[in-house]
Amino acid sequence: MIDQPEHKTAIIRREHFNAAHRLHNRLWSNEKNIEVFGKCNNPNYHGHNYELEVKVTGFCDPSTGYVMDTKKLSNLIKIEVLDKLDHKNLNLDVVEFKELNPTTENIAQIIYTIIRNRLDKKLELKITLYETTRNFVEYPA
Repeated sequence: MIDQPEHKTAIIRREHFNAAHRLHNRLWSNEKNIEVFGKCNNPNYHGHNYELEVKVTGFCDPSTGYVMDTKKLSNLIKIEVLDKLDHKNLNLDVVEFKELNPTTENIAQIIYTIIRNRLDKKLELKITLYETTRNFVEYPA
């Protein structure tokens, strides 16, 4: 076996999901919602082809050479995130967004919380969520 490296290593799993949403603040007038959210406030919703990157950082296990088994990470993302969000209306179908505006920022934070709760505490986690090729969020920043 080799000695533990002094630097951490990151693995990144990329996934994809499609979802519809409406950006809307129930406490505001329709005019204010349209002013702030524009087309994203469409009462009939609109959709995105989200690209998700889940970055897990830690020290490699000397016995396996893994930071984390990528198959386990892939399964975790599929079961806990993709099955929950893919081909869903986030406002109507996802309990976390019943009271929370499903902005890309909030979606990334929800995904982080879901995965963080299932991940070994010694591992670091970063979520990058692309709403479009030019608009994306990193959490935590």
